[in-house]
Amino acid sequence: MIDAVLLTSPRISTFDDQTYLTNASSFFFARDERLFLVTSRHVMVDEPSGHHPSRIEIELHNDPENLADSIAFSIPLFRDGKSLWRQGEDTAGDIDVAVIEIDRAALPENIVYRAFGPEHLSDPQEHVEIGSSILVVGFPLGFHDTLHHMPVVRHAVVASSFGFRFQGMGYFLTDARTHRGTSGAPVVMRNTADTASELPWKLLGVHSARLDVGTRDLVLDEALGLNCAWYADILMTLTEG
Repeated sequence: MIDAVLLTSPRISTFDDQTYLTNASSFFFARDERLFLVTSRHVMVDEPSGHHPSRIEIELHNDPENLADSIAFSIPLFRDGKSLWRQGEDTAGDIDVAVIEIDRAALPENIVYRAFGPEHLSDPQEHVEIGSSILVVGFPLGFHDTLHHMPVVRHAVVASSFGFRFQGMGYFLTDARTHRGTSGAPVVMRNTADTASELPWKLLGVHSARLDVGTRDLVLDEALGLNCAWYADILMTLTEG
């Protein structure tokens, strides 16, 4: 029995034409009849590191009877020189979340996936207790179940007051062990009040990056182990219209 939350999160590979660049995490978000892929904005483009992919590939399960079967599904990032993804910003600047719409008609038949929707979003004004147990579903350093093409989860806790913009930014902090490749992963909490749906999880945020202190002595001091998770309600803005 596969937990449905694992089917929400395909592995992303970024490419410049046919040249492989990086891997990352992502998840599906459905709104009305439209389907979107959500990840970190820096997966799509990152000027400081010179990261400029032209397309991404995601791994999809294409046989409901055999999850060991998968196919690669390519998604172009540009058309006629214009970017196809949407990214957000607020009064504090850019938000490290991006969405790109997937043409449902282009998807192979019989693919197996699950998608979060508006009903899974947790209102930032909703009380989520500090220290609450949450999960980050993704592909740290690209690591995953290579036979069944499934992500792994990292246990985390809410490390800053949920609903407050940490240092004025549109994210909250998580305390978890994460690695490169986890960018774009959904940050979720079990919805204990939901005993009937197939996907009984609350979508709290989108994992972005580890947070560190610039003055940390790299020899004497360990990394903080804290991470930024952008509030997931930005998805309602990025998927409208």
